[in-house]
Amino acid sequence: MKHGIVKQHIIETATHLFYLNGYNLTGINEIIKEANVAKATLYNHFKSKEELCVAYLQHKNNFFIEEINEFILTKEKGPSRVLAVFDFLKQFYSQKGFNGCWCIRTVAELPKDNDFIKSEIKQQKTDFLKLIKTIIQQNIKTDNAEILAKQIYLLYEGAVSESHLHNASWPIDTAKSISEKII
Repeated sequence: MKHGIVKQHIIETATHLFYLNGYNLTGINEIIKEANVAKATLYNHFKSKEELCVAYLQHKNNFFIEEINEFILTKEKGPSRVLAVFDFLKQFYSQKGFNGCWCIRTVAELPKDNDFIKSEIKQQKTDFLKLIKTIIQQNIKTDNAEILAKQIYLLYEGAVSESHLHNASWPIDTAKSISEKII
């Protein structure tokens, strides 16, 4: 296999295992076995498990951002595009294998001093907040786009966690309903 293909295969394998089992419960040897690569091959592409975790987080986030952007564009311009983040979440929740937010799951397992992985997670969350703000600015006439974006962001994040915890979609529906009122 070509260098880039092997690296991508390792990332996809780690993504599946980290998201399914968690960062701490997934060992390098398990990733090597599942990916069917030699330990030297894995370490040729990633210097550490932390570096592989950052690649996993980036892989999940890139896919998420691409998918949510495509989904939102299918909605009518206006408030419905802003609320579409919750429709997307409901669709995400309905998929087999939904296991909550990959960032929150990962950060919950990290020691407080692990700034390498935490900085990636913070960046992803900051970028998602900016995306929500952009969607608001493009679809709603308001002078408070930043405040509204923060409110919707918090409702979204809470809905992700609570839908996973309760194994139910009512937190998503409730967050969307509150968002309709604040828009």
